[in-house]
Amino acid sequence: QVQLVESGGGLAQPGGSLRLSCAASGFFFREKGMSWARQAPGKGLEWVSGITSDGGDTYYADSVKGRFTISRDNAKNTLYLQMTSLKPEDTALYFCAKGLSSDTRYLEVRGQGTLVTVSS
Repeated sequence: QVQLVESGGGLAQPGGSLRLSCAASGFFFREKGMSWARQAPGKGLEWVSGITSDGGDTYYADSVKGRFTISRDNAKNTLYLQMTSLKPEDTALYFCAKGLSSDTRYLEVRGQGTLVTVSS
């Protein structure tokens, strides 16, 4: 079955950086568009970024554009999210998801997420 295991979260200061990883298994990773989504405390799931199956095209929510970079290594079945210039409002549980859509109803979220806390 589909497994998505996120890692790399933690505590960062405003302006800092973190790199998230997602190890995928149970499906043909190289054939699927993938996304990152996040859920802030008390809020719903929000799409953050997406990438096509070959990594050739990337997409970002306006709130993270210019600060976050999504990438993938199809040889390692791994998805990444490089986060820079972090802000307190980036604090959330981050999930990787199978699928490429800004509408979270069309994303398949399977992991436990990795918690990112941005605070001084």
